[in-house]
Amino acid sequence: QVQLVESGGGLVQAGGSLRLSCAASGSIFSINIMSWYRQAPGKQRDLVATITSGGRTNYADSVLGRFTISRDNAKNTVYLQMNSLKPEDTAVYYCYAYVSTFIASRDYWGQGTQVTVSS
Repeated sequence: QVQLVESGGGLVQAGGSLRLSCAASGSIFSINIMSWYRQAPGKQRDLVATITSGGRTNYADSVLGRFTISRDNAKNTVYLQMNSLKPEDTAVYYCYAYVSTFIASRDYWGQGTQVTVSS
């Protein structure tokens, strides 16, 4: 089995920064894609940023220029550096990975970590 464990969420004032981490563990052969999603109460779960195994990145327009996604392939870990945070960034942030084992390939999700940005 594969698990994604997130850390780094918390409470921060507007304009501040946070760094989220998500580590995948288990019998992993490869992780092609790792992404961060977020979901505010009553809202859809939206893609924030994604990164391929080769390091190619994509960002939602709302976070472009403020957030940076990166990964450490040796550690099977993805990071989200969040700068210039705004109250509208408040949400539960979820780690996603498309993981291949020697048995199958499938989607995996982390448990979510709360990010709250105060004014």
